[in-house]
Amino acid sequence: MKKKWLALLGCVLFVGTAAGALAGTAEENLGQRLYFDQNLSLNQNQSCASCHLPAAGFADPMNVQDPWNSVVSLGSDITLNGGRNSPTSGYAAFIPPFAFDDAEGLYFGGQFWDGRADTLKDQAKGPFLNPVEMAMPDEAAVIAAIADPANKNYKQYVKLFASVYGIDLATLDLNDPAQVLNAYDKTAQAIGVFEQSTRFVKFNSKFDYYLAGQAKLTAQELNGLALYEGDAKCAACHPSAATINPDGTIVPPLFSDFTYDNLGIPKSMNPLIADNPVDLGLGGRPGYETEKGKFRVSSLRNIALTPPYGHNGYFATLEEIVHFYNTAGDGTWPAPEVAENV
Repeated sequence: MKKKWLALLGCVLFVGTAAGALAGTAEENLGQRLYFDQNLSLNQNQSCASCHLPAAGFADPMNVQDPWNSVVSLGSDITLNGGRNSPTSGYAAFIPPFAFDDAEGLYFGGQFWDGRADTLKDQAKGPFLNPVEMAMPDEAAVIAAIADPANKNYKQYVKLFASVYGIDLATLDLNDPAQVLNAYDKTAQAIGVFEQSTRFVKFNSKFDYYLAGQAKLTAQELNGLALYEGDAKCAACHPSAATINPDGTIVPPLFSDFTYDNLGIPKSMNPLIADNPVDLGLGGRPGYETEKGKFRVSSLRNIALTPPYGHNGYFATLEEIVHFYNTAGDGTWPAPEVAENV
């Protein structure tokens, strides 16, 4: 197993560090340009990377820099903001589609905190049109921005949309809904493909090297690992073991079982979202009303890089959220935002 692990780790590290400025395939290249293009927002000031920046662990750099005050992301219209802490897009490629596990009797998987999108492509379609995110009025506006000769990526967009998807941006009819929706679908597909590239799934943490026998943990780290996998029971929802696929390939630990829980996190009194209605999470989706207060278990990969924590950014540090786990229910904290299903 160690040989397989070392082979996988070495491959991931090599590809991840040798990828260069642009992604490898033409489709990844297109997705990368779209992911970083601020022109695809209402005020040409926000891209996917604005809230999911690689240097910030694929989370919002403003939140990371000031997790005590900046708990959610501002939109292209900076007077508006989302209601949930931006989840990392790193390793999101491994989140399974939303489904119900009959054996366990619970829901799992899906993109967004409430699992409302099955795939990365489905997820990528949302922020462009969300008024508190990129705020574009419709799909045609997004495609018009892509096909605008003033866009610095225009020439590459024309080349790549034609070579990858057979779409001629120069002659695309923005008044034809079928053409627009097809181009929009392919835009989201390209972004999803880029998010599956090794830039997002490097598996190059110290723990990966430790599992591969190429690094040693300190005494304090070993104590933490023993607690994590033992008395603290962190691994119950954030498993630290690798997964072996039926074909023998190994997926390093993803540190999430992707199920849904209501941890009893209090309602945030941060001025950005204090006036928001109660967030029911999965239970706020039509047809899932019995799941009130539940949110998908986050992966702990890049966790030290991506404060704040919790769906509403209630905890600014890892110490705070661990303290919450240790003391929730004993009167230390305000009442849960949603009392059901804690």
